[in-house]
Amino acid sequence: MTVSMVSDYLIELNHVTKLYGTVIGVNDFDAQLKPGAYGLLGPNGCGKSTLLNLLTGQLVPTHGTVRVLGQSPRNNSGLMKKIGYCPGFEGLYATTTGLDWVTLLLQLQGVRLRPARERAADCLAVVGMSHDMKRPISTYSRGMRQRTKLAQAIAHEPTLLFLDEPFSGLDPIGRAEMTDVLNDWIGLGNSLIIASHVLHEIEALTDSFLLICGGRLLASGTAGEVNELLFDSPSEIEVDCSEPYRLASAMMEKELAVSISVEHKSHGDDTVRVRTLRAGQLWMQLPDLINGHGFTVTRVRSADDSLQTLFNSLLKIHRGEI
Repeated sequence: MTVSMVSDYLIELNHVTKLYGTVIGVNDFDAQLKPGAYGLLGPNGCGKSTLLNLLTGQLVPTHGTVRVLGQSPRNNSGLMKKIGYCPGFEGLYATTTGLDWVTLLLQLQGVRLRPARERAADCLAVVGMSHDMKRPISTYSRGMRQRTKLAQAIAHEPTLLFLDEPFSGLDPIGRAEMTDVLNDWIGLGNSLIIASHVLHEIEALTDSFLLICGGRLLASGTAGEVNELLFDSPSEIEVDCSEPYRLASAMMEKELAVSISVEHKSHGDDTVRVRTLRAGQLWMQLPDLINGHGFTVTRVRSADDSLQTLFNSLLKIHRGEI
């Protein structure tokens, strides 16, 4: 399904602020995103749901402007036909079956009963609800309700999905299956914004993300691009070396580390664990240091190269802790 876009951007947020009285939900948020898949990362209460509500037109910004596919999302029924939304809350009718619920929402989109029911059944099958779609929603587990919400979000064939914590309540198998469904969705050329506080859920779908805290955008881009911001930030590396104490002494002489520990191993080289406040400088000088002293090094790796550490470091920078 091809969508005619007024703008080249999927989403445009121009200095958007949302206030709830004296409480700040989103604070001077500025971002322009091209079509694609993005993770919206942040701790609970950081403003992710508020931002999604602004993007879907359920909230109006106190200041700034919001554009989705080049249009304002507020009271825009034409735009809503192009958008799928899987909310974080459980807004399902308990006495209705999953099949009837998805069918009803398609009818509200203008689809006739028979094709709506067929499409609803197909989408519920895609998310793994084939055997349970005719049961009342009140009998569903939380994971089954999440699957049903995803089915309704894709049933009208949108090209952009907004997902608010879609993996919540799913067991490991359910998470893997939903990840496959969403990767297939992205593979068809569709766009997706997924809000989550669990980083590995995002990493399974995309390496492009926006990191927010306190309603503010801390960083955006790929993990690699944001890691460049941390080139001279605190970091920890591990070096497997046959002469760990000589290596540790050399690093301290060069003032490359604030703390060093040695982990002895029963087999293979010992590990030197180095904590530094200037990661970039350490990485640049380490090869010359090793070669100059004739150390035998079998492995060098970052001890904290996951998005979780990236996330934690940016939060500390934002709070002024480093």
